[in-house]
Amino acid sequence: MNWANRITLSRLVLTIVFVGALNSNWQYARTAALLIFLIAGLTDFVDGEIARRYGVITNFGKLMDPLVDKIMMAGAFISLVPLKAIPAWAATAVVARDFLITGLRLMASAQGRILPAERLGKQKTSWQIITVIFFLALLSIAELRYADEKSAWWVRAWTEAGPVLVWVTVALTIYSAVGFTWRNRELISPDQ
Repeated sequence: MNWANRITLSRLVLTIVFVGALNSNWQYARTAALLIFLIAGLTDFVDGEIARRYGVITNFGKLMDPLVDKIMMAGAFISLVPLKAIPAWAATAVVARDFLITGLRLMASAQGRILPAERLGKQKTSWQIITVIFFLALLSIAELRYADEKSAWWVRAWTEAGPVLVWVTVALTIYSAVGFTWRNRELISPDQ
């Protein structure tokens, strides 16, 4: 197994640790979750860079890298629901979109085709990451500062900017899913 694939697998382990930290009640758990999420995100950049630079792109990496990314984002969105950061419907939209696109890619693969990532899908992912980091950062600030909830600026950010960020992210998530599905509609044609 090459280093790029090992780093991809380390992101899966980091995702499990991240979800555990975010769902625990120990002191500074939210801050630890933020740091772990940032490190996991960095590994996503590093494994791809290593694979491209050294020409060690493998079928394992092609499969596992996007799969681990989806697991990481699903874990983050689902874990933020009980913390009242992300509404359940928004987390459901994010996870459902990933299932839909993965299903389309599997159908294409069965026909010997590869459906590459599109620019809108990458923008959607960027907004998802921004949304997760936004809420994790606010949770960390609240945890570290022991701020008075009535007067803290982060509460306003949470209640005013947070919902806007969630709506933008979900809108892009749904829009990218609809566009991707429409462009590849022959895969789900009843004639197939």
